[in-house]
Amino acid sequence: MQWRRLARFHRETMHGYERRLAAIGGEIRRIRECAGLPQSVAEEAESLVKRYFDTVAGFPPEVVAVAVLWVAAKAAGVPRPLEDFLRCSKAEERRVRRVAWRLKEVMKLDRRPSIEDYVKTLAARVNLPAAVVKSAVELLERNRRVLAGKNPWVSAAAALWLASFKKLGLLKALAEAAGTTTVSIRKAAGRMKV
Repeated sequence: MQWRRLARFHRETMHGYERRLAAIGGEIRRIRECAGLPQSVAEEAESLVKRYFDTVAGFPPEVVAVAVLWVAAKAAGVPRPLEDFLRCSKAEERRVRRVAWRLKEVMKLDRRPSIEDYVKTLAARVNLPAAVVKSAVELLERNRRVLAGKNPWVSAAAALWLASFKKLGLLKALAEAAGTTTVSIRKAAGRMKV
């Protein structure tokens, strides 16, 4: 008996998700046609809904559709004023702005640079060779757990300093390039296992 209840719950949950995606997709297509946007913008909007479904789950389909189209149009290089989208929908502007803000915040988190990007940037600023960059990245990979939650600029500078055999003049240049102090870099280097 419990198995049947669980199976029904699973079916209803899956169908609810699919039903919600279909409703949002229908709104996206309708608003896209009304606003005269290219098909690629609608496709990007639908992929945003699927990728960030948990972020937009609690809002009505018309609000979500307007917000994702607005964000997708900006990302695709064909930005439009929000009023163009609101004319084609019964969504409230305040709620659309809230959903769009949430989407942008979640998307920013997805676009954070990797620690390797910090290392390469610092190495370019102080003219270090590719071999030092490679060994610094490998050092950071081995010490990923120790460096979690630490300032990425300081960690990158410490790894570059260790990879270049602790040259004193380089320490000052790295501190300047990373916008930190030599003490911070030394402490971060002390936490790393070489």
